[in-house]
Formats: sequence, structure tokens, C-alpha cells
Amino acid sequence: MKTTKTTERRGFILSSLFFFCCLCAFASINEVRFDTLLKLGRCSPLNDNQILSFNTNSSSSSSSTNDDNNNKNDIRILIGILTLPDQYQKRHFLRLIYGTQSTPGATIDVKFVFCNLTKEDQKVLVALEIMRYDDIMILNCRENMNKGKTYTYFSSLPEMLNDTNKPYPPYHYVMKADDDTYFRLESLVESLKPAPREDLYYGYVIPCPSMDPFRNYMSGMGYLVSWDLVEWIRESEIPRNHVEGPEDKIFGDWIREGHRAKNRVNAKWSMYNFPEPRTGCTHELWPDTIAVHLLKNQEKWIRTLKYFNVTDNLKPSKLYHIP
Repeated sequence: MKTTKTTERRGFILSSLFFFCCLCAFASINEVRFDTLLKLGRCSPLNDNQILSFNTNSSSSSSSTNDDNNNKNDIRILIGILTLPDQYQKRHFLRLIYGTQSTPGATIDVKFVFCNLTKEDQKVLVALEIMRYDDIMILNCRENMNKGKTYTYFSSLPEMLNDTNKPYPPYHYVMKADDDTYFRLESLVESLKPAPREDLYYGYVIPCPSMDPFRNYMSGMGYLVSWDLVEWIRESEIPRNHVEGPEDKIFGDWIREGHRAKNRVNAKWSMYNFPEPRTGCTHELWPDTIAVHLLKNQEKWIRTLKYFNVTDNLKPSKLYHIP
């Protein structure tokens, strides 16, 4: 009698296990997760799926690592647009201009640069911009045009940006740009690909008729230097003791007195002033353009943007109609 009960119990257990395994198999085939089954224990088919999912994530991680490696090979550029705290609308407009451009082969950060805030409304509105866009640098200085703002910008960057947990240098190139200059970022990148990444001074050489980048200095519309020169500006007594005066000319003086920038690129005439009024410093808009300067009003911006067909990639949608 006892043996019969034991046999029946074993039969019941085996039947229950068989039924349980069938449910697990069914769940696996139909990709259904039975919470009640998982509470009782994980059956082997579900574990297999977990392993498969892990391997897929591993593959994605590998792909992500490859992307990171590719990014490390990209040209890294910081564009600092010197402006004023109260220029809210201009910053929003420039975010549209630069945020809609693609730059394959490069990582470009566009930052708006100004000195310490002085008004209560600035402290609120600029803080909101930082929270939303994270594209503002506030330097420890008083707003000025020719009393050291450019020096403060370049000399502050090593302390701001050097990070032992990130690639060195943080940027291969650093630019100072005007807020009335339109840069075509992809063209800028293409022009920099063959350029050296050390001891470089790049821009539109002054005076207008000159094509010699070793003569005088680069125009304030936008000039760029390699990271080693940024560090030199921070460390050297030459710029530190000579900060007052026309800042772009003063910058050229630092380079000359310090015997720096043996590598120079004159990007003229791919960089030029807006064609009106006509002067010796400009020409008509043309496709081979890196930068257009002196866009002092919305009409000039619109004419420039239309010429370069910047809205051609607008996706069609039922939500809007733009003829």
C-alpha cells in the first residue's frame, strides 16, 4: 500500500514537472513572459533568451566602441562666438544656423562667450539657456572690446577643458568668431583636413590685398589656432603683458613676438565680407565658401542662407506647407 502511494506521488511529481516544462517551452516559443512562472523559478528556455539578449547588447557595445574610436579620429573643433549677455535673440538664431548643419568627420562645439553677468534678468535668462542648451561660456572679466576679452577667452580654456578622463587635446583647434559671421561647417572641416594640428594659425589675412599669411594678422571675422597655441597663450608672459588694443591685431602681435605658428593657412577668398557694399575685401557669394562676414541685418542673413540652399533638406510633412 505504501509502495503504491509512493509510486503515485512520483507519478504526480513527474507529470507536474512535464507540464511545467511544456509551459516554459510554450512561453519561449511565443516570447511570452509568465510572471507566475518566473516567481516559481527560471526555466532554461528563458535563460537562453536572456543570454541571447546579453550577446546582442555586447554586439551593440562593440559597435558603440567602434563609433567611439571613429569619433576619436574626428577633427575636434571649438568655435567660440564672442557676444554679449543681452543678445538672446541673436544666440537663438545662431543655434538654428549651426544646429542644422552636419559635419561628417568632425566634432564641432559652438559656444557663446561673454564676460560676467551684471543684471538680475541675465542671471535668470542666461541660466535657463545653459540648462536648455549648455552652449555658453561665462568668462571672469568685465565686458570689453579691446581690453583683454580675447586673451581671457583663450587663456581660460585649458583650465576649463583639460580633463584626464577625456581625450587630449580636448580640441584640435579653437576658433574665435564674430556673431555676424556665417560659417559653413562642412567646408571649414574640409579645409582643415590637410592642415597640421600643431602650431597652426588659420583665417583671413589682413590687409585685404595680401595673400601672405605670415604678414600681419588674421581678421576678427573668425580665426583659428591649434590647441598647443591655446596652452602657450595661457602660459606665456607675452600675451599676459600685452592685452590692451585692437584685439585681433594684438593676437597677431603675440604670435609674431613669440615666434609661434610656423604653420599658417590663409583661407581667403573662401572667407570674405558680404558683397554689399562692394569693397576690396569682398566678392559675390559663391559655392566655394567657408565663411561670410558682416551679416549685420536679417536681410543679409536671408540672402546668404537662400544662396546656399540651407533649407533644401526640409523633410516633407502634412503638418506644414512651405512653397
